[in-house]
This record gives sequence, C-alpha cells and structure tokens, in this order.
Amino acid sequence: MTKTFSNCTLSFHQPTSAFKIMGKRLDSITSQLQEFIQEQKIFFVGTAMREGRINLSPKGMDSFRVLGPNRIIWMNLTGSGNETATHLLESDRMTILFTAFEGNPLILRLYGSAKALHERDDSFEELSQHFPDIPGRRQIMDMQVDLVQTSCGFGVPVMEYKEDRSILRNWAQKKGKEGIREYWKEKNTISLDGHESHILD
Repeated sequence: MTKTFSNCTLSFHQPTSAFKIMGKRLDSITSQLQEFIQEQKIFFVGTAMREGRINLSPKGMDSFRVLGPNRIIWMNLTGSGNETATHLLESDRMTILFTAFEGNPLILRLYGSAKALHERDDSFEELSQHFPDIPGRRQIMDMQVDLVQTSCGFGVPVMEYKEDRSILRNWAQKKGKEGIREYWKEKNTISLDGHESHILD
C-alpha cells in the first residue's frame, strides 16, 4: 500500500508495517512548489569555497522571489558577516533549503549556481523592484536552479509563526546609508577564513 503526502511517497510493507520514504528529484520549480515557497517565512542558504568553512545562514523578512522555473533571487541584508557573497567569488555553488513548520510536512532543496549583485551592478536596481524597500540591503543573489529535490519533513517540529522581528530594520534605519557602509568596512570586508569580500570595490 502506498500513500502520498506533499510529494513524498510512503510504501508500507506488511506484516511489519515498516515504511520507506522516497523523495523526488525535478529539473525545475513547479507551480505547486512555488506556492509552497511563497507561504514560507524562513529559508536557509548554504555556500562553501573549495576549502575552508561551510556557511549556513537563515533568511527571512520577505526577501525571496521565484522569477521562473529555474531562476530565483533573494535580497541579502546587512549582517555581522558576509560569507555568502565572499564564497561566490570563488565557487558559485549554492543550496537553498525550505522546510514546512506548519501544515503538511515537506522539505524542499534548490541546487544551482549563483552570483552576488551589488548596488554598483547594472541589474541590481531592476531586480530590487521585486522586493519591498527593506533598509540595509546589501546584495541581491541571482541563482540559476539546476536541481530541485523534495523530501518528507516528518522529523521537523510543528511551530507557529508569530511575527517578523523589527530589530534589523530599525537598526539599519538608524544607521543610515553612510553608517551602513562604515559597518560594511568594519565587519563585511573579510570572511571568516580571511578572504576579501570586495563589497566596497
């Protein structure tokens, strides 16, 4: 007997009642998965250079957009580190993870290649129109998706979304544009492994 829950197939084997979970691999983001993405309040980003530390960052604040079946963008806001953009200078690999904390269980991974766009880049302003005006914007990550993987999130807890935090927005507004650039100079120019981020070039 088989049952399907949110793109996950469970096969039950009698008489032991053991079951096997099978995820799916796709070559693009389906309309159903795009709807799932739009409902999520948080996503996770993984990058790494050929050597050194792997970076994994949580992101939120309405900063993710699907532009097509194989293209996504997300707004990277100012933070205490700048690992993602620095890693992409050497290796353009990127993994995006979504997981359902409410409703039907589902884990969604997007694999592909990405580049970091800064305000000095020609396409930055055009792509920024897809997002609300969030203070402290730093880069837009433009990713081409070549593999989509779904799996069952039965081990992920059910949690209720309450609200976005306002701390980062308020901090960036208080800093102002010049204050943000000074913060970049102090905190965002060198990665954890000592590589230059070129954020101010």
